[in-house]
Amino acid sequence: MGEPFFLQPIFEEKIWGGIALKDEFGYEIPSEQTGECWAISGHPNAPSVIRDGKFKGKTLQEVWITHPELFGNYNSNRFPLLTKIIDARENLSVQVHPNNEYAKIHENGELGKTECWYIIDCKKDAQLILGHNAKTKEELIYQIEHENWEKLLRRIPIQPGDFFYVPSGTIHALCKGTLVLETQQSSDTTYRVYDYDRVNQNGKKRELHLKQSIDVITVPHQDPKFNISVEERAGMQITTFVKSKYFSVFKWKITGEEQLYQTEPFLLVSVLKGMGDITTSNKIYPFQKGDHFILPATIKDFTIQGDATLIVSHP
Repeated sequence: MGEPFFLQPIFEEKIWGGIALKDEFGYEIPSEQTGECWAISGHPNAPSVIRDGKFKGKTLQEVWITHPELFGNYNSNRFPLLTKIIDARENLSVQVHPNNEYAKIHENGELGKTECWYIIDCKKDAQLILGHNAKTKEELIYQIEHENWEKLLRRIPIQPGDFFYVPSGTIHALCKGTLVLETQQSSDTTYRVYDYDRVNQNGKKRELHLKQSIDVITVPHQDPKFNISVEERAGMQITTFVKSKYFSVFKWKITGEEQLYQTEPFLLVSVLKGMGDITTSNKIYPFQKGDHFILPATIKDFTIQGDATLIVSHP
């Protein structure tokens, strides 16, 4: 039997970041402009390091390559998913991500980026940008070139607990006052369409990527189809948010004790609230708010108990 891999979070400073990662999760963040926690990552730009156990000190990607049996011999040369927590103290840029085919050609073999968001917290009257109103590519280009953002962009009100699925090609932006858990393909490619004319510390505006954005934005916008369902069990509630080509995402609300069976190659788990533990082969692994871990294929069944809210995903 295997053991869970607990991972050390990595933090990225951003022009739009804040201190919510410290305030909400107690993380030691590098500055008061900390925008992202890369929580579960095999991406070379910020690879997760395993915190303890047999593989302590090794990166997730190292273990992925050297011990494929732990991941059900999943057919990929790179860890396929990336889990982040994002603190948008200010607006993120209006952006879009390419699909696999475009990224492979134009971004040195990088994956495309379909992603989804679980709203952990947000200020009252918060919104996000998701989609656009252009009917044709010509109209899209005209609105972008003339910066008719209010006419072009679709704004959606949000509240804590909301879930949004964001396929590649979807123009989008998190807006200020939002704390989000993001599950995505393992990619770091973003095309900026508009950045509120902000300047960096060096006094220069951040680069925009208008040609690439126009290439990849889906026209007309298509609202993604996904069905949220809820299953009640004796010791937990399982909410299925999405089952897509790239990932499936769930919320486990633990209220007691439940025995579960591993039916996927592996599971990614992020603890958003509370604490509890997982027992496998008579060994107990405690977890608490702010922890992130992987349940490998070698854990076939386990008992989970506590009072906690987890976001769980698998490819």
